[in-house]
Amino acid sequence: MAFRIGKSVMLYFGHDLEPIFVFLGLSFLLVIGPLLRWYVMAMTTPGFRPIGLHFFELVPFVFIVGMSFFLETNWFNENNSEAIALFASVIIFTYLHLAFYIVKSGRSVHKVRKTHPETKRTKSQATVLQWLQILIGCFVLIWVSYVLNIVEDAVPYIVGPIVYSIVIYYLSIKAFRLKSTNIDGYAFAKNENAALFEQIGELVVAQKLYLESDISLVSVSKLIEKSTQKTSEVINEYAKRNFNDFINYHRIQDAKKMLLDINHQKYTISSIAFDTGFSSLSSFNVAFKRFEETTPSSYKKNR
Repeated sequence: MAFRIGKSVMLYFGHDLEPIFVFLGLSFLLVIGPLLRWYVMAMTTPGFRPIGLHFFELVPFVFIVGMSFFLETNWFNENNSEAIALFASVIIFTYLHLAFYIVKSGRSVHKVRKTHPETKRTKSQATVLQWLQILIGCFVLIWVSYVLNIVEDAVPYIVGPIVYSIVIYYLSIKAFRLKSTNIDGYAFAKNENAALFEQIGELVVAQKLYLESDISLVSVSKLIEKSTQKTSEVINEYAKRNFNDFINYHRIQDAKKMLLDINHQKYTISSIAFDTGFSSLSSFNVAFKRFEETTPSSYKKNR
């Protein structure tokens, strides 16, 4: 992208730029698309490496680069129809080529999102998908800014490099905040953590151990024969909550059902709090408001 934008800057601020530089700048659009797709695959596929077949995608780039060395300045200065047709064809092809790969990359990300539903994504997987969506969105913005410039000069030519600069600063900030440079396709590798979380879910949720008031990270860790650190790590990764919030979340779901169940109307809120595993009414109220943004009594009254 930097080489492509560099051509724009030279063309805008320079005079009588040699055709070879113009064609070289345009030709980089033909390598940006494949590289973007490979990057998306590397971020969503464990151990991805380009193989021989992938490099065939660079053939258009090599062809245009090779052709640029045979162009003569005088040929363009004559302003003949052949030169105009060639230049227009290269521009249209390069921008359609990039658009094709942007769409293809976007569809790849969408496919990964469907195979990894939001409720089952790890923090790393969610980060990768968020990062790739932002990245592709920024590529669309740059593409649009240049296409608008081509179509009847809808925007000044220098807008392309300016948009690119803003995009690069924005992506740098997002990469730093998301720590996306520390993650790769192995975030989507199947590992023992997923199986371990299923085991925790079977014990804590399916068997309703969360209803026990004395349940703790230590007791659950002993049941699955793992360290407390490992248990906490897996719950944070897959439930996206710490252990206490993980337990309280399921307690509150039961409490909500009991508050609305006509068979439990005779029970007080205090009894429901103790029945769902809370050791005090105050802790129940705090947890309920944390997840439902209202008090138990208001929830019961407004439903």
